[in-house]
Amino acid sequence: MSSSSVTNPSVADETLCAQIFQRLHPHVYLERFIAEKIRPDGRTFDEWRNVSVNVGSISTADGSALVRMGDTTIVCGVKAEIAEPELDCPEQGFLVPNIDLPAICSPKFKPGPSTEEAQVLSDRLNEALVASGALSLSSLCIHSGKAVWTLYVDCTCINYDGNAFDAALLAMLSALRNTTQPKATYNEETGRTTCSRKIRSPVQLTRNFVSTSFGVLDTSHVLSDPTAFEEPLMDVTLTVIVDDRGELISTTESGGAISEEMFSGCFNRAKERALQLKD
Repeated sequence: MSSSSVTNPSVADETLCAQIFQRLHPHVYLERFIAEKIRPDGRTFDEWRNVSVNVGSISTADGSALVRMGDTTIVCGVKAEIAEPELDCPEQGFLVPNIDLPAICSPKFKPGPSTEEAQVLSDRLNEALVASGALSLSSLCIHSGKAVWTLYVDCTCINYDGNAFDAALLAMLSALRNTTQPKATYNEETGRTTCSRKIRSPVQLTRNFVSTSFGVLDTSHVLSDPTAFEEPLMDVTLTVIVDDRGELISTTESGGAISEEMFSGCFNRAKERALQLKD
């Protein structure tokens, strides 16, 4: 065996050493990349991961979508069911978003009941859909006070590599745009609602919008679309939701506050991202 093969580690050995160092010293590992103005996956600070959207892939659902954002993959299905409306809102249907983060999608999630992170994400997704006013609940009315549509919008994360909120919201909106409902008629004499097997109509969304998330490291470095490795190392996370006209819908901050200048930069990036995904 030559001396060069003994003294020079192989590429596989170097990769293994880097992986061990990343696991043992994640902050230092990330900071070394940041010092070179690049991220561990090769992206610049303001670069987004590639996004792909496929709709209509679940034949048993009334609408569906599969979204890939980098290595984060989420599938969403919409199921329409008939229900009685609330007494104080006789002409409004229901929109029920939910996300599941099963153990199969990442080692960080354990088997069993829904995790707290999944419940928090579901609440945030519900707030985003309500705040946007993208779907008028009155459009889900079949007969005032008697029958309305309930849309169950269920997401499942197949592979988790960070920024599940942005991917899930995109999947939900794409699935809703793909959703059709059968024509329903309420019979006042019998008190029953019947649905047509042939006539269907699409769900009408009145607004298009996009969620964009950022992570702030050491109060000065803003990373767009953080990965699963980067997320827990961020000091502050910021989510900005804007519509396709660049109007702000809502923002969410966690971990602390950011400066107005930093927020302005994130807002401008969010508007650019909304235009990219619109195209």
